[in-house]
Amino acid sequence: MVRWRTLTGLLAAALAAVTAGSLTLAAPAVAADGTATPYVVGGTRAAQGEFPFMVRLSMGCGGALYSSRLVLTAAHCVGATGTNTSITATLGVVDLRSASRITVRSNYVYRAPGYNGSGKDWALIRLATPVTGLSTLKIANTTAYDNGTFTVAGWGAAREGGSQQRYLLKATVPFVSDSTCNANYGGDIIPAEEICAGYASGGVDTCQGDSGGPMFRRDANNAWIQVGIVSWGNGCARPNYPGVYTQVSYFASAIASAAASLGG
Repeated sequence: MVRWRTLTGLLAAALAAVTAGSLTLAAPAVAADGTATPYVVGGTRAAQGEFPFMVRLSMGCGGALYSSRLVLTAAHCVGATGTNTSITATLGVVDLRSASRITVRSNYVYRAPGYNGSGKDWALIRLATPVTGLSTLKIANTTAYDNGTFTVAGWGAAREGGSQQRYLLKATVPFVSDSTCNANYGGDIIPAEEICAGYASGGVDTCQGDSGGPMFRRDANNAWIQVGIVSWGNGCARPNYPGVYTQVSYFASAIASAAASLGG
């Protein structure tokens, strides 16, 4: 089973070349266990400014701007909690090669306490300097929005095993019940901590390089609200294998507490 939807190792380094305009990735990422890892499939190009909270991370993951100095992403995208100046966040653009892109280095990573590769797949990255002029993405703190149709976006591959994307892609995916999702995945879902979305027929999904990015929808005030974090899945857009996302509402208080401790 293809679990994580992230890039690792040399391909993460190559992503920097994509951003610089000197290379286009053409190979699937490989996880630490040697399996190919998932890229938005079935998506369309996002408009500049449509999702100003979207973040591209240099290790080959996505994220969302939680505050002016904090990026919410997946735990499996980062190492242990502590000082970390190795991550570069690219913000403010849909085109990773745009001259107007904003790049900021990290100075600290907070990974969910107790994360061991199953559940608890969230983390915060603190930026060395605050980002101004961009909207943040608020997180759901109740289950009220954990249903309906969601939006996903990312620079991951547009097909399983495909290449990374220069331009931000977006797609919509419907909620899949815990019972259906768990049946599809043979009981591997953690219902309290994970939320699934996708089509039974496949065709639309997050994929390689989308890990850590947000799944979001409109709230009662028509504002975007984050309900999920891209986590894992079996391949990309395969029939009866919806995407599996960290259920943000379940961790909302822990995320808020961690953010406060980081000054964000």
